[in-house]
Amino acid sequence: MASYHLSAQPVKRSEGRSVVAMAAYRAGALLKDERRGVDADYRRRRGVVHAEILAPDDAAEWLLDRESLWNAVERMEKRRDAQLAREINMALPHELSDEERLELVRSFVRSEFVALGMVADFAIHAPVPEKGDEPRNHHVHVLLTMRQAGGGGLRRVKTREWNSDAMLIAWRKAWAEHQNRMLGRAGHKARVDHRTLAVRRAEASRSGDRKLAAELQREPEVHVGPKVRNARALPPASRVRKVGPKRRRGGRDLPEKRDLQYPELDQGSRAQWTMSKLAGNARSYEKAAAKADRQAALLRQRQAYFAGLAEGADETRDESEREAWAARRVHATQRLAEIAYWLGELDLLFLTLLGIRENQLVRRSIWANRLSGGRERILTGGRGRPWMPE
Repeated sequence: MASYHLSAQPVKRSEGRSVVAMAAYRAGALLKDERRGVDADYRRRRGVVHAEILAPDDAAEWLLDRESLWNAVERMEKRRDAQLAREINMALPHELSDEERLELVRSFVRSEFVALGMVADFAIHAPVPEKGDEPRNHHVHVLLTMRQAGGGGLRRVKTREWNSDAMLIAWRKAWAEHQNRMLGRAGHKARVDHRTLAVRRAEASRSGDRKLAAELQREPEVHVGPKVRNARALPPASRVRKVGPKRRRGGRDLPEKRDLQYPELDQGSRAQWTMSKLAGNARSYEKAAAKADRQAALLRQRQAYFAGLAEGADETRDESEREAWAARRVHATQRLAEIAYWLGELDLLFLTLLGIRENQLVRRSIWANRLSGGRERILTGGRGRPWMPE
């Protein structure tokens, strides 16, 4: 099924980043980085499906040239801690074709970014099987100017309104709407939702959709970047470290640095955190499946009881007793129909929960093998289930 992702972050010079190099890497291009005096050459980069710059209709023509655009941005920013651009990363529906994904990105970028006056440099990336990429990981990187574009180039003053949380929330909602429209046009049933699991679960419970509410009864995972995904060994253990600077007490300097207890603070790597979430989710789904199974067992007992009433003999002594038996059979028949419906719902819920549980366990196993380079084995307990950390 399609999955939702949209994240935004500024490109900061204080982190040693060059927006020219970023643009070259994402587009798989060769760009001259004038500030650093080097060529950023990423023409051999694989997986770049399409790269394009979109700008307002009245924008200067040179803004559509990637090298000119981002070198101009670098020249305009004088501070060492300057924010050079804004990067938006979005997951693309793997159900769509390359042409449909391109149309989707163009439509969203034009309506949400370019319409406000931004210049948008986007690059669509496809998974590369030879690199071990997840085959459904189609995504797009969008680099946005932080100044409005016009006939004379970029404005001298940044548009601060674009930094608001309200703007990001609106973009997230709009991206879900754009995807769902395109998925519907292409004839796919899959849909995405930008809201949190908790909000969606509460809505499903209010509407009486027990199956969807149960599917959403899980802890959210964290994003794990390519460095961790490609790691072939477990990370080093945390240890106590000396950190500074020197502290002051009573107007005098203390010569020693303080000990930072990393073993007490660290909660493991992002990959390990994801593994623990997957294991916890699997346990939750197993408990929910067991509860559904117990409810089905109680309903089957009721089913047997009402089946006996429905099949009861009506050979009684007088007419009033025969009428009472007939009324009981009608009531029992109605209850049997209701029980049959809810048994079907519970059976479907039970199988769904077990399927999601197995999916969580398989994904945890994949992470375990990836982190250990295939050396870690998934042990089985007494009931034949994959071992999961507590």
